[in-house]
Amino acid sequence: MATGWAGDGAVQDQIDATVKDAIERARSKLRSGPGLAHCEECDAPIPEARRNAVPGVRLCVDCQAAHDSDAAHSGFNRRGSKDSQLR
Repeated sequence: MATGWAGDGAVQDQIDATVKDAIERARSKLRSGPGLAHCEECDAPIPEARRNAVPGVRLCVDCQAAHDSDAAHSGFNRRGSKDSQLR
């Protein structure tokens, strides 16, 4: 495929770099280190198995599930048409 001055595979290299940057950005947002022994919202004890499985855990399973549920309903209509989003 003729792409002018760009070399062969330049588009794929750009895609790979973009994906790599996105992965690094996502990893930088992950918590690390020891987690809390008690949930910061309800003060329930967090089991040791959860603290070992999730580095930097701060919420119990119930509070995390509620937090994730709230985040899933962000208010954006991602499945509707653009016209329905403009109303």
